[in-house]
Amino acid sequence: MNQRMTLEWVLCAACFVAVVLTPRIVAAQAAPPTGTKPPDDTPSIRVGATIFTNYSYQTEPKITDSDGNLVHRSSFDVTRSYINVTGNLSHILAFRITPDIVRETNPESSLAGSLTFRIKYAFLQANLDDWITRGSWARLGVQETPYVDFAQGIYRYRFQGTMFPERAGYLASADAGASFHYNLPSSYGDVHVGVYNGEGYGRAEVNSQKGLMTRATVRPFAGQTPALRGLRGHLFHVADSYVKNGERQRTVGAVTYEYPFVTAGFEYVDARDQRSALPGMAPMNGSGYSLWVIPRTSKGWEGLIRYDHLTPNTSRALAPFATAGNLTTTLDSQQQNRVIAGIAYWFKLQGSVTASLLVDYDAQLFENLIAAPTKTVAVHALVNF
Repeated sequence: MNQRMTLEWVLCAACFVAVVLTPRIVAAQAAPPTGTKPPDDTPSIRVGATIFTNYSYQTEPKITDSDGNLVHRSSFDVTRSYINVTGNLSHILAFRITPDIVRETNPESSLAGSLTFRIKYAFLQANLDDWITRGSWARLGVQETPYVDFAQGIYRYRFQGTMFPERAGYLASADAGASFHYNLPSSYGDVHVGVYNGEGYGRAEVNSQKGLMTRATVRPFAGQTPALRGLRGHLFHVADSYVKNGERQRTVGAVTYEYPFVTAGFEYVDARDQRSALPGMAPMNGSGYSLWVIPRTSKGWEGLIRYDHLTPNTSRALAPFATAGNLTTTLDSQQQNRVIAGIAYWFKLQGSVTASLLVDYDAQLFENLIAAPTKTVAVHALVNF
């Protein structure tokens, strides 16, 4: 049994103990000392919703309709709709069930074009506040992967589109697995490690391989002034395989900064893929980065500026179309770039209710690729409660 398999079994066993056996441990504990308030173990259930909806107008390129006319594609759409059911069975055990309603885009599916219902999250959580730092827990089931959902909580504009590592196809926001989260004392950071199927929540497991995912976040100036406190560094790594000896590895290094009047972030992604271990099958490695800045006002108005740069294959080999003309075009010269700029208004609402409207411009630009630039103007809306 190799080292990664050993780590997977250790983590799965630890999560099993935390999620399944915790109630027995609690029952065996002595009663709380006289004069202390016992924890509230009243079961509770909460229902919420998340809606992403938009109107988009594609300025480039034009498309051809059924009569052969060149027109600009435009559409009203609901890109995401969550129903969030969360609750507590006790102060130790919690759960979440989130159906995801999304449009089926596979033209070969009998449901093509329809809004389909699937499970995004479904997990049991053991809160470990009684034993270690507050906010630490273990989970078992379909749940957030350690990086994407965490980073989206800082970025906040997921309703415009996915963040760079997910949009590039390198990471999924959720998957089935077991994980453990630990908060460092005094808000100096946290660690989230888990074992997942590796295929993402939208696909079933296809082999015996599992993905070991680890994110470590450090807030070096947690005890300093607000101007310094918002600086954090993040390191995320996935050790997975498509097949035995066929690696699928991802490494993300990121720096984020949060302040009342600005939020900013930088992500660098390195991806290594060996889809088959058979002789003659060459690996494909890609890399890229994303830089985004969100200036804010105290009146609810915000700006969004983002730039993504991706090299899908860093190999120096000639690109497939190089033999048709340009013999100097190599795979590592093929670039995919994206520019996003927008203005948003966040409504002032009470409690955990949030709502926002965003007008944005989204341009995909390509270098040394047989692909036309895509430019879109859109109005995006978010409702969350």
